[in-house]
Amino acid sequence: MSPAIALAFLPLVVTLLVRYRHHFRLLVRAVLLRSFRDCLSGLRIEERAFSYVLTHALPGDPSHILTTLDHWSSHCEYLSHMGPVKGQILTRLVEEKAPACMLELGTYCGYSTLFIARALPPGSRLLTVERDPRTAAVAEKLIRLAGFDESTVELIVGSSEEVIPRLRTQYQLSRADLVLLTHRPRCYLRDLQLLEAHALLPAGATVLADHVVFPGAPRFLQYAKSCGRYRCRLHHAGLPDFPAIKDGIAQLTYSGPG
Repeated sequence: MSPAIALAFLPLVVTLLVRYRHHFRLLVRAVLLRSFRDCLSGLRIEERAFSYVLTHALPGDPSHILTTLDHWSSHCEYLSHMGPVKGQILTRLVEEKAPACMLELGTYCGYSTLFIARALPPGSRLLTVERDPRTAAVAEKLIRLAGFDESTVELIVGSSEEVIPRLRTQYQLSRADLVLLTHRPRCYLRDLQLLEAHALLPAGATVLADHVVFPGAPRFLQYAKSCGRYRCRLHHAGLPDFPAIKDGIAQLTYSGPG
């Protein structure tokens, strides 16, 4: 490329860098630096985060563990977790709905799981599903460190597509009053339809879906709004540590098969 052509593109490049500077920072922190540290340490970011929690958080105190993870993500390595703003939205909805049984698809490191577990009414149960065994191992340790046993929080290792059809027979889940989708936005629609097909959503059930704005789940939202079986509401919130990048949690209320 000649210098003249490169110079002609310079204003466009500068404009894009300025407009998407927050996304560029996110790319550096969440992808480039993370990959470098993974190679350097031989550990995943979730494992490094748990090591920090072990030395800085109070065992048996889920609130302090969550605060410790937030501090680590802000000051050490970006964790790509739900964050405290969305966590408060989730807490409020769990407390309002008071589900007898809740399902979470996408445990990740266990961050959102702790928000749910500490807000559940006594005697309620949470099933949380994580497809990656190594990540699930970290989440399991974090959940138990926070003081929740298997009668309250049961972690299932496997892909959501394989686990959902077995929830009724293998895990004695006859209905999920509240569901959190926080795994892969491209899988949200498939898994919502699987929950419907296996009659796991009772009338009045609430389905929460994170990251529906960024990176986005347009097909999922279009289906929920057009199929006639859901009332939809969007809770706006920025990404943790990157509030300028807009995101949101979709809240769907299921009216029944119709």
